[in-house]
Amino acid sequence: MSPDIPALRALPDPVQQTLRDFEKALSISFRLHQIDDDSRSHLVYASPPASGRSLGDVKDGCVSRTISPREGPTLRLEVWGCPEGREESLADLVTQLVERAFEFSQEVRFFTYELSERYEEINLLYSISETLGSLLRLEEAATVILGEVCDVLGAKRGSLWVYEAEGDYLKLVAGVGDYTGEATLQVSDSEGVTARVFREGRPLIAGPSGSWSPPHLPAMEANESLLCVPIRYTPPAGEPRTVGVINLIGQRPGGRFTASDQKLLAAIASQVGSALENHRLVRESLAQERLTREMELANNLQMKLLPVAESFEGAEVAARVQPAEQVGGDFFHLLHLPEGQIGVMIGDVSTHGFPAALIMALSMSAASIYALEGGRPSGVLRQLDDALRDELETTEMFLSLFYGIIDPSRGTLTYANAGHPHAFNIHQDGLAERLEATDPPVGIAGPEAYGEKTVAWKTGQDLLLLFTDGLSDTLATEVQGSGEAAVLEVMASGREKKAYDLVDDLFARAEKANPTVPADDITALVLRV
Repeated sequence: MSPDIPALRALPDPVQQTLRDFEKALSISFRLHQIDDDSRSHLVYASPPASGRSLGDVKDGCVSRTISPREGPTLRLEVWGCPEGREESLADLVTQLVERAFEFSQEVRFFTYELSERYEEINLLYSISETLGSLLRLEEAATVILGEVCDVLGAKRGSLWVYEAEGDYLKLVAGVGDYTGEATLQVSDSEGVTARVFREGRPLIAGPSGSWSPPHLPAMEANESLLCVPIRYTPPAGEPRTVGVINLIGQRPGGRFTASDQKLLAAIASQVGSALENHRLVRESLAQERLTREMELANNLQMKLLPVAESFEGAEVAARVQPAEQVGGDFFHLLHLPEGQIGVMIGDVSTHGFPAALIMALSMSAASIYALEGGRPSGVLRQLDDALRDELETTEMFLSLFYGIIDPSRGTLTYANAGHPHAFNIHQDGLAERLEATDPPVGIAGPEAYGEKTVAWKTGQDLLLLFTDGLSDTLATEVQGSGEAAVLEVMASGREKKAYDLVDDLFARAEKANPTVPADDITALVLRV
């Protein structure tokens, strides 16, 4: 730029940069004149000398264009030294780009002015963003934000309310100034201003118009104004919803809140709405995470209640329990009894999940006590029924239970079966002998139950198979009894396998199945003596 150009007529930087880029890329030169109202022109830009010659040395090839910015004086652009045949097209191109550079500069000046004018409000919004991002506790963040809002908008006091879906009420999470209102408000309250703003989802400006006291708000003086704005949250997909309300009371010095105040508070409420939703999601996530950890712990504890079948001495045993949820109601038990006898139990609580797991734990602990006292199978089930009846009635559950005692020396299996359908003695020839139920399930059998049966047991030949209906239901097709038949087929075809391998085969087949019923706990036990 020539040193004699007046400072007031200096070009915006984007315009100068556009011209210099063309000078450097195409070795062309420019003169830019400002046309005043009296048609006089003033040089505001001239290209520096190029290749050892001054702009005045260029005699030919000058193309002139008029530039009319949206704001400011008209300009005349002279383009020199264009390649032959491209003078007009290059002049048009430079003119368009210079006009856009002027527009850009004007927009920057406009937004800079707006920013400076609204600095305090923008600073407040920025401060609120920082507060919401740095403070995890909702009440603490709400109090800080509300205090800053009251300072900027000149409110004497304020309150911030959050909607609690469970209970359908508004909860006060922050109050500043001399606020002394109630702590909770029913959304259905037809007289409350806060509840009305929440229900309608529309802001409200009221007062000053005489001494008045809106319901559920502190008493307001004659010169005080009220501004209530709903806190709204707009999800990425779905309709916006109201999640709370911000109230400001008593603008200083006795003025009325304006539409501009309402607009600013609405912008703040939008930020708060997103923060409230994030807070809700974090709270739910933490609760879910805590529940998951507790359920994992319960699962670990439940699995530890079960005996380690593979370590059971005196018999070849394999067993596995797979809950439908993290905990379940299936269980098995193995007991060393006097005179070399072996006690075997399997149970299936009528539901699954945490309630069933509690019944399972009670059953195992009680069964251990009664069985080790030397009770016969029928007596153990009788005592279990007496111990669990009240709990089962309260929870509306029942328990199918098989308990058998194998006496290898006598070659007998004595058992009591309380409604458990899947108990078999698999003989050496592959024939499956069902160990029929002797009584209804525990909890509904009644005071006159239980009986027992004794069948032959061929030591070294017979195989005891116990499983719950979760396994047969998983393997079932539309044909009745197909699930149980599939289990027995696996046992018959692999009868000579180790007990561990047989249980593995059953669960592998269940893993590949496409069950037609909801998932249930799965348990299988195979024992060979």
